[in-house]
Amino acid sequence: MNIPVYPHKLSSPVAILRNMIALCAIVLTAGLQWWPAGNLAGPFANEWLRDRFVLAHASTAQESRLLVVDIDERSLAAIGPWPWPRKRLAELLENLLGPYGARGVALDLVLPERADPDGDTRLAMLAQHGPVVLAQAFDYVSRPLPLRVGRVAGGSPAQGSPDMPGASGFIGNHAGLTQAPYVGNIGFLPDPDGTIRRLPMLTLFEGRQYPTLARALFECCANAAGSPSEPAAAGIWRIPFARDLSAYTVVPASAILNLSIPAEDIGGRLVVLGSSSLGLADRVATPLAASTSGLMVHAEVLTALLDRQAGLAPAPWPGRWSAVIFSLCVAILVAFAFPRLSAAWNVALLAGASLLWLVLAYWISPHDAGFSTTGPVLSNLFLLIVAVPYEWQISQQESRRLLVTLRQYVAEEVVDELLRSDLKDPLAPRQSNVTTLIADMEGYTTHVEALSMDDAAQLTRDFLECLSKPVLAKHGTLDKFTGDGLVAFWGAPLPVADHADLALDAALAIVQEVRRFSQARQQQGKSPLRVRIGIESGIAMAGDFGASSRSIYTAVGDSVNTASRLEGQARDLPYDIIVGQGTARLAQRHRLKLLGEVILRGKEHPTTLYTPEPAP
Repeated sequence: MNIPVYPHKLSSPVAILRNMIALCAIVLTAGLQWWPAGNLAGPFANEWLRDRFVLAHASTAQESRLLVVDIDERSLAAIGPWPWPRKRLAELLENLLGPYGARGVALDLVLPERADPDGDTRLAMLAQHGPVVLAQAFDYVSRPLPLRVGRVAGGSPAQGSPDMPGASGFIGNHAGLTQAPYVGNIGFLPDPDGTIRRLPMLTLFEGRQYPTLARALFECCANAAGSPSEPAAAGIWRIPFARDLSAYTVVPASAILNLSIPAEDIGGRLVVLGSSSLGLADRVATPLAASTSGLMVHAEVLTALLDRQAGLAPAPWPGRWSAVIFSLCVAILVAFAFPRLSAAWNVALLAGASLLWLVLAYWISPHDAGFSTTGPVLSNLFLLIVAVPYEWQISQQESRRLLVTLRQYVAEEVVDELLRSDLKDPLAPRQSNVTTLIADMEGYTTHVEALSMDDAAQLTRDFLECLSKPVLAKHGTLDKFTGDGLVAFWGAPLPVADHADLALDAALAIVQEVRRFSQARQQQGKSPLRVRIGIESGIAMAGDFGASSRSIYTAVGDSVNTASRLEGQARDLPYDIIVGQGTARLAQRHRLKLLGEVILRGKEHPTTLYTPEPAP
């Protein structure tokens, strides 16, 4: 059985396209890491996954270095509705810095209007001479009429950082508070989904740069070196959110005013003072909570700066290159495994690789704020959508080619059984117990030498039809045509228990077909035909043999050679079918007549010959 082979060499179109698909997956991961516009998935995949990682990593260990003082609903109910008199805010700051001994206080409130003179004066003195950081809010939205409320204070000449966001407007404090040396920005830049994940550490406005509130408090009261180190020095910084919200000590402002909190619980801490009251509308969404007070964002940033100062921040790790290298490894694995595995295993391979990446990304995420956590997962999804169907298509093409070829040589029932079998490669060479049948026309040359070419061809076709039809009817495998004859065998590619009897059935049917054909010729005045058949059973190697460009499905072995010798022996005997001793031992449904022994060509020992007895 001749079967063309299409090897998938590195230079073949199939292999080239397979490698191109793998390369596209790697490029996709790399593009998601360095594309200036960020992730294609944006907040809908990468940020969502990062939020899950942030929640899982957030420590519940108590944050003892800072305190959050909240003008909450309880304080408003106890002290009075907002706005409070400025002297009450001044008293709040004085209690924190005096009796409680706070290290420094950041006020997360903007005071654009003057109020009671005594209170404003006290606040101005505290801000100018004490460790107090006032707040101002920059606006990053381009408006037809820029926002200008109050006055901008603090800041320093701009250093020209390309990552520093520019502000279009502001809400500042009134003129009496502009002498404060430390003023921090409380303006936010939410992500497209409205969640606060990043904060402008420095904001550019009219040639000067202004720090965010937490950085201003850090520079004022905590940083011995003078300024925070990279990557928190400039630009928009991804907030680590290293502490769970429950890790922060939050006390109501009313407890500070009435001095009901023990002094040792506050002494030496940095304080962020603001409001979580819904009435003051300072609520934002963060990876830790769908709604929390804005002052908790500043507390998280201050924790991150203190961690970096103390050397507690996670060490840097090249997350982007880790993602690219991981995708490269997956692509190499896919290029090797996909042609060799089933579609189900390929899907399982990609699923396993994605799960492994999620574990790695979870570990890397605190160490690298800039890499795309979903890049390799999206690349694997690309491979699932493109590579798996492509391999399936290649497999289908090869299966169709194999089926078309098989149906030319094997009975339909055998093909159907092959499809239902669990054989991974039914044509792979393997040892099988087979029965080989070899048949040809006696005196073929004499019959055709007087015929025209067309008549000789027609005689050959008709005779081969008499031979092949019974073979296929008895589920035999048609090995090859030999000009005026054929070679067929039973027992491969599927094992058959009664292969010897099936071969004998086919042989008897061939003899009947040839006799009918011969009688029809004789009625037309043509010479009669005779078929010679040799049959032998034994162990043979059956499978796909040949070179890379051309192969043949055949059976090779001593029993096959013996069948050929038996077919030749029939010319000297008055029997059309000569059966070897191997087939005689296996036949169950046929009675065989002993013909004697003969030494066949190429054999050292005598071979016992048989022929089927006529049916009673």
